[in-house]
Amino acid sequence: MKDPCAHCEEMMQPYLDRVLTDEEMSEAEAHLDECEQCRRRYRFEESLRIYVRQAVDEQMPPELKEKLAALRIPLD
Repeated sequence: MKDPCAHCEEMMQPYLDRVLTDEEMSEAEAHLDECEQCRRRYRFEESLRIYVRQAVDEQMPPELKEKLAALRIPLD
């Protein structure tokens, strides 16, 4: 039998994307209810997605853009 935590790991991104079947969603939720380690991983992944969405919406300060542009190495 497959390790339930390894299986949960495989299903984590599709679960977060809500692209699993109803049966798979129920299976993942049941495991998350039972397993503290996977539940912590889920919360981390969910928080990371929120952070990335927020970071994408923020404008980069012009000074930072200039500093980053100065660090570019020409591709010759």
